[in-house]
Amino acid sequence: MKKPSAKIRQEITRLQDQLRQAETREAERIGRLALKAGIGDIAIDETELLRAFEELAARFRPDRNGSAEAKPAGSSAASSSLPVPSDAIKNSAGEA
Repeated sequence: MKKPSAKIRQEITRLQDQLRQAETREAERIGRLALKAGIGDIAIDETELLRAFEELAARFRPDRNGSAEAKPAGSSAASSSLPVPSDAIKNSAGEA
């Protein structure tokens, strides 16, 4: 028997709420780790930071074999390092 549309809408609403909660948990976890790593102390454009996060995520995404192990440095283009602005280095070292 097919579900009535009202029941499907309720399920969608419930799933959207679960998604928001999961995304909030993930954001808080990543934010805490980023702060521990000192990301909050460096001056970097959000676009550059997003690109760096995307490259980091690509390093740890499962490959075609389902392996999610970290790839050795230099094994792909995604593992290349981004240039860090000199003022970001000064800020992370505690200099003004």
